[in-house]
Amino acid sequence: MSPLRVRRMPCVKSGTLLVTRRRRLAAVATGGVLAALAVLLSAGAQGADVLVAVAANFVRPAERIVDDFAEVHAADVALVAGSTGKLYAQIRNGAPFDVFLAADQRRPALLEDEGLALAGSRFTYAVGRLALWSAREGVELHADTLRRGDYRKLAIANPELAPYGQAAREVLSRLVSLARAQERLVTAESVGQAFALAATGNADLGLVAAAQAQRAGHGSLWLVPESLHEPIRQDAVMLARSRDNATAAAFVAFLRTDARAVIASLGYGVASR
Repeated sequence: MSPLRVRRMPCVKSGTLLVTRRRRLAAVATGGVLAALAVLLSAGAQGADVLVAVAANFVRPAERIVDDFAEVHAADVALVAGSTGKLYAQIRNGAPFDVFLAADQRRPALLEDEGLALAGSRFTYAVGRLALWSAREGVELHADTLRRGDYRKLAIANPELAPYGQAAREVLSRLVSLARAQERLVTAESVGQAFALAATGNADLGLVAAAQAQRAGHGSLWLVPESLHEPIRQDAVMLARSRDNATAAAFVAFLRTDARAVIASLGYGVASR
């Protein structure tokens, strides 16, 4: 395997980082506009067989799945990560993705309704869990932490863009009034950025994906009871523009079957087939 090469694209804004390696390509887009994305895709994903838009919380599992897929299929797969809402907007504006791994069910369903996704291709590939997390060890975390406001700043993802942010808002609404919590909230574009805010100390706590917190391997964690928010069912869909892309279809089939063990091992639930 050739060495990992990292190239920063000076014309791409908002901290977009392009990582390439032989037989796989991962592009992590943390923000920016469609024009910047187009530059990234034309420069970095040129020649990729499959271009996958992936919700920020699922980047690391997706990289593992791409690695496993590459062991079986001689194909280049590109991952572009961001908030589900922004990725959905990019797809509607013509971004050339083949597969969309969302963090909710609503956006993939909308793409089907709008004729931008292949009818019948949508399925739940993962069920997410929400966690309250601190980067510090030995912090006692529970529902009363949120009820009493035992923190200075709490990071959450934008509820309008990210399903994990919507779940966080539901939890806060049930445990404490949103108006009371609002002044202490730090709102990030995606759940990945919310985790980064808590990890770097820019927020004392974060309501983040449990898989992210568990993967960190340090800090303190409270797994939020699922009764406090609607289920975070994450759906995948194949986009209509790629109906003839056999490699994209093979990747989706791999996600439905072989990837289930990896998904479960990394802190997500898997829906029954």
